[in-house]
Parts: sequence; C-alpha cells; structure tokens
Amino acid sequence: MRFGINFFPTVSPEEKSGSQFYDECLELTRRADELGYSSVKTVEHYFFAYGGYSPDPVTFLTAAAMVAPRIRLVTGAVIPAFTHPCKLAGKLAMLDNISHGRLDVGFARAFLPDEFAAFQTSMEESRDRFNEGIEACKRLWTETDVVFEGKFHQFGPVTMLPRPYQKPHPPIFVAATFTPESFEAAGRNGHNLMIVPYVSTRDKVADLLQLYRDNWEQGGKRRGDEQIQMSYHCYVAENEDEARREGKRYFDDYTEKLLVAVSAWQRQKTDQYKGYEHLVEQIKRNTFEDALRDTKVFVGTPSQLVEQIEMVSSWYGNVEPSLQINFGNMPKEEAQRTLELFASEVMPKFADRVATAV
Repeated sequence: MRFGINFFPTVSPEEKSGSQFYDECLELTRRADELGYSSVKTVEHYFFAYGGYSPDPVTFLTAAAMVAPRIRLVTGAVIPAFTHPCKLAGKLAMLDNISHGRLDVGFARAFLPDEFAAFQTSMEESRDRFNEGIEACKRLWTETDVVFEGKFHQFGPVTMLPRPYQKPHPPIFVAATFTPESFEAAGRNGHNLMIVPYVSTRDKVADLLQLYRDNWEQGGKRRGDEQIQMSYHCYVAENEDEARREGKRYFDDYTEKLLVAVSAWQRQKTDQYKGYEHLVEQIKRNTFEDALRDTKVFVGTPSQLVEQIEMVSSWYGNVEPSLQINFGNMPKEEAQRTLELFASEVMPKFADRVATAV
C-alpha cells in the first residue's frame, strides 16, 4: 500500500513568508523521499490564505524533483480553464523530462468563484474548458503537426517540444468532489482519480467510487488497474491527547481559511456545480470532532492511525492516502514529526498489503 504527502498551503504572509513556506515544504519533500513515501502533490489556487501560496504546482514540483530523486511528482491539480493548453502541455512535458518520467498530471475544473472572476472566465464554461484542456494536452503530447479546433482554443499546425519523457504521456488524474458526472467521466475516459473525502459522507464517497470503478470497467479498462488518491489531514503524536488537541487547532485554522475562500458560494448558484451553494453550511457543520469520528482525518497515535487506515481501506478498497501533513499554520517541526512517526510506525504495517478493489 502506497502513501504520499500533499502540500495544500493554508498560510498568510502575516504567518509565514512564501520563501519560508517553500523552504519548509522542500525539506519535508526531501525527507519524505528518503523515508519511502510514494508521491508529493501540490495544488493550484490563487489569492487566498487557502491555497494562495501555490499558484503554479509545476514550479514547486520542479524544485522538488531536484531535492527528491525518487518520489513521484503530482499536480494536484492544474486548471485548464486558467491556462492556454499549449502553455500547460509544454510546462508539464518539461517537468516530465526534468524528473526523468516521475510526473503524474492531475487536472481540475476549479471551484472558487473569485478565481473564475479574476481570470474573466465563466463558471458555466468550466466543464467544457476542463474537457477541452485535457484533450488538447493529450494531443499535443502524442501527436505532431497538431491542428486543434476547440470551442475555446484554435491553433496549429504545431508540434509540442519537448516531447514527454513518459510514453505516450504522463499518467492522468482528475479531481472530483461530489458531482456524479465527474466520477462517471473520469472512469469512462480511463483517467485516474483524486478525491477529498472530508466534505462528503462515507456512504456518498463509497457510492461515487463505485460509480467511477463501474465506468472505468465499462470503458474497457481492467478493474483494479485504476489509481485513486484520497487526501487526508494527518497529525501524529505519541500522546493521544496532544495529537487530538493540536490536530484540532490546525484543522480549525485550515477550516477558517477555507470558509473565507468559499464565501462567494453564498451568493452563487449554477447547474455546473450542483450542491455547491450549500458548501459553506456543509463546511461549518463538518467539525473536527465529526471528521475524527467519521475517519475523515488521520489524527492520533501511530496505533490509532493504523486502525483508521485499515477502516478506510475496508470502505474504499485500493486507494493511496495523500497525507496533508502541514495544514493550517503548522510549524515545520510538528509536520516533520508526523512524517517521521508515520514512516517508522504506520507504513511498515502496510508494507506487504494490497487492498482489494471494491
């Protein structure tokens, strides 16, 4: 069973400078590589303390490739709606070559209304732009003299350089949350999956994963070959009271910043994002205590985390937990303790285990 780490910045300039945050994350990445973690992932967001320190995952992952020579590099995720496909495909192919084929490309639609407004892009177009962006990138990676006639982009004939290191192209993941159409399309198109389970119920997540796997198989892929990354806040300490107390503190800080970023959904409703108009209320209801009770976070002693991961595996089958180890305004020393304890006392329990697909 594989375990990755996940950097989703939730800090403001008043708390940490950009340079301090990146230095800390790169040091944690170097150590994760030494400890045998499978992947490092980072997000694309703008403007807010929630995610704003990661406007370009490719830049960070290129630096990560230099300090961590083995770990896979995951965009979690890049947003086609905000970048011309020629630019996006070229940057990603460049990183794939720099890392000698260690790149996994995650794409996302984006979901923050203020980001769409800043990029002067309609949320009503988000799914079409997402699909067109992935199609254009795949063609640019695999074809020469590409002539592309899309709804939003027309170009060609062009041949993208450099060609991807991995053939025919880097593995593709798509981010999905709770829109069934997104899970159906991801499976049908043979794309791997990224999901954040803490905003949904366990039964809802299980149903969506079943929908994804059914469509994966119906699309001609072999069941069990799909890769599913699930993001979890993770805080480990030898003392249970300390783990819960400090885990709650940083989780609440993360949630407070998330609520600021999603506040525009209180004034917005669109069929392209069904249910998101209730997102603020859902997040407010999702307390740390509830998240811990429902195993939507991994917080506790090493032995408790073993139990939590076994539970998740029994619910969802073969997944790769992607551990957010420095959420909120967490000092690096605490994040590194989680990284070290998890590697030494939790990962060995799953070293020879392969969860079965459900």
